Amino acid sequence: MANTILDMRKIKKLYRLYTQGVSKRKISKQLSISRNTVRKYIGILVKSKLTSEEIDSLNTEDLRLLLRIDETITTGHPYVFKLFPEMSKQLKKVGVTRFMLWENYYQNKKVFISYSRFCHLYRVWSRTQSPVMRFIHKAGDKMFVDFTGKKLQVIDPSTGVIKEMEVFIAILGASGYTYVEACGSQKREDFIGCMVNALHFFGGVPRAIVTDNLKSAVTKSSKYEPILNESLLAMATHYDTTILPTRTYRPRDKALVENAVKIMYIRVFAELNTQDFYTLGALNDAVLKLTAKHNTMNFQARDCSRLGLFTSLEQEELLPLPTEKYQLRDYLMGTVYKTSHIHINKDKHHYSVPYRYIGKKVRIIYTKDTVEIYYKQKRIAVHKRGIKRYGYTTDREHMPSTHRYVADWNPDTFLNWADGIGDHCKTLITLLLAKRQHPEQSYKSCAGVLGFSKKVGNERLDNACKRALDYERINYQSIKNILEKGLDYLQEDTNTESSIPKHNNIRGGDYYK
Repeated sequence: MANTILDMRKIKKLYRLYTQGVSKRKISKQLSISRNTVRKYIGILVKSKLTSEEIDSLNTEDLRLLLRIDETITTGHPYVFKLFPEMSKQLKKVGVTRFMLWENYYQNKKVFISYSRFCHLYRVWSRTQSPVMRFIHKAGDKMFVDFTGKKLQVIDPSTGVIKEMEVFIAILGASGYTYVEACGSQKREDFIGCMVNALHFFGGVPRAIVTDNLKSAVTKSSKYEPILNESLLAMATHYDTTILPTRTYRPRDKALVENAVKIMYIRVFAELNTQDFYTLGALNDAVLKLTAKHNTMNFQARDCSRLGLFTSLEQEELLPLPTEKYQLRDYLMGTVYKTSHIHINKDKHHYSVPYRYIGKKVRIIYTKDTVEIYYKQKRIAVHKRGIKRYGYTTDREHMPSTHRYVADWNPDTFLNWADGIGDHCKTLITLLLAKRQHPEQSYKSCAGVLGFSKKVGNERLDNACKRALDYERINYQSIKNILEKGLDYLQEDTNTESSIPKHNNIRGGDYYK
């Protein structure tokens, strides 16, 4: 009778009677169970420290597990149970099923039992392993990410002020291989930056990334179709993966990383609480060393480590990394100015756009290195990020012909132009360039003076410049007046000796002797 497996309902009633103060002898008579069996099950249930109500709420499978009823089955098929550790690893691979493994074992005469019995024994074996074994995560399928509740600290060496740092954790589902990094905040820049660092730490990309519902990831939460942050979507597109936000208030959706957080409190936080760090880099160096130690430690219930599982099982299943590391992007809308430029207020810098888009609304996407400009999802311009405040980054091909002409203005342009007209004109232009405080003001005056050559010819303009130089009137308006009044035609009398006309009233030279 003691070796007979009782009905689970009878065991629940047995314990209920015991907690009500009924003696073991009376329980034995009332339920028709031997006193040794009553004593055995009561001993196990008392050690569990569960109440009668809690025992009643357990389903049949959980109660059998609690009472270790299925442990006797393992002795009947010891050769089968030896296959299960390796089988659990194989099941993590994409496309591998229990039936495939059973069929292979059966054909190779490693098992001699039916498929249903094989699956039952595997479930029994799984219940004796670590709770993580109950969840089958395919290799290379998912990466779970989260921030810890507790924080690490960095001391400002100049002020002594303590600044709390957020701690980011990423873990691969199949192997449990873990990445930890401290950062300044949970904002979009830090969150996406940590995820990018995690992917490059793992050396590959999973098919999906499971995130929490924090604002850096989800713009608007939804049970079915949450709206993701645009920068996060761009990152996922760059690495050819998928973002899977968990349901709100459902931490079990990412139970793997939640458990990893608890382990990190013991293996990382506890070690660092007694140390002082003055830079974020020094803190992350220490975190990386402790995380590496954690990854090489064996699981409590298995004879392998997270690093071992990663290298032997999951590493080859990850998708390859792209050639370039993702750079965080910022997005804004702008209008193309009449100068064929757009403006990024953050940099106080202007970037050129093809002139045919003047007045159009465009979308600007910029990283720390590049600026891209789109009109109706078509890229119309790309530039290197400018660092000069109030500066201009201009592509001459973007400007209309008149603007290109003005853009080519410089002192040599006007001096060469004046040299082809005449020496007096070149002298006047030289003085005109040196006269103005702002170059653009001088350029406009020079262009106005030299433009008269098309109307009156080079000879007249050079004569007008000579006359202006004689009277020291070095400006555009003087040249204009001289040409309009025809003063450039007048010849100056170079004879300096004056002849006095004869007259009766004029004393002669002899008068003064």
